[in-house]
Amino acid sequence: MEEFNEKLKNEGIIYNLLKNVIDPEVGVNIVDMGLVYEIDYAESEKTIHIKMTLSSPGCPLGDVIIQDVKATIAGTYKNFEPIVELVWEPTWSPDMMTKEGKEALGY
Repeated sequence: MEEFNEKLKNEGIIYNLLKNVIDPEVGVNIVDMGLVYEIDYAESEKTIHIKMTLSSPGCPLGDVIIQDVKATIAGTYKNFEPIVELVWEPTWSPDMMTKEGKEALGY
């Protein structure tokens, strides 16, 4: 149970860290945009696996966002390998944004 609690605690920390990653096209962080679908903190493998999407498959700054995600995680979890898996299902829509994200964009 303690290992499970540690996993949840770290996944919460990682979500908060990812609020520092801004989608440069809209100026809102990727968590509030609803782009982060899943985080898996694996202590034994020393990996942090993130499933995320972009607001569109043709996003011209997708590589920049992914590199920023990896750098942000590596800055705090120095002995872990950040793995970013870009997924397209479910398809992103503005409905996935948090209340804060919607407010920032005037929804």
